[in-house]
Amino acid sequence: MTASLLTPTLRLSLPANNPLPHNLNWKIEEGYVRTFAWDTEGETITLGIWGPGEWVTTAFSSSQAIELQCLTPVVVRQFHPTAADIDQLLRRQLQNIEEIFQLNRIRSADQRLLALLTWIGSHFGQVSASGYRLSFKELNFTHQSLAELCGLTRVTVTKALSRYREIGTLQKLSPEDWFIPRSALYPGFA
Repeated sequence: MTASLLTPTLRLSLPANNPLPHNLNWKIEEGYVRTFAWDTEGETITLGIWGPGEWVTTAFSSSQAIELQCLTPVVVRQFHPTAADIDQLLRRQLQNIEEIFQLNRIRSADQRLLALLTWIGSHFGQVSASGYRLSFKELNFTHQSLAELCGLTRVTVTKALSRYREIGTLQKLSPEDWFIPRSALYPGFA
């Protein structure tokens, strides 16, 4: 018998904003999780966002300051990865960090937020030939959480979202669902 068959598997249901326990591997069954660290001023730095079917861990981080936070209510199960799973995770983590770093280097606040919305839409939205549909409610995104993700203030995000709605860059489909037309997507993040 292998060790993973002898080890009991934990399954947790956690509310939004709760941390996941450290140094265990978690497969996300429902909900969304973000990995983050803190800068020297105590501000959070998002390193990745993960959704259903993906797995997360802090076990391979060189920093003890990495946290796993539930963005939404989540259901996770302890996961015993193979070497191929670990290789795939590390590649995906690197890709996430590179994309978020590139996004945060965009100088214009409006363009940075649009790049973030495009990135979120391409990873977690419904993609169609005409654009991306995304749900702020499903991902539990507030103006404040969007601001934290891309290093802006909440006021800046609120003003930019209002401008996007006025010019048609962001279209409200329902109280929770938004649409970004393909013509408005930020290049390089679509």
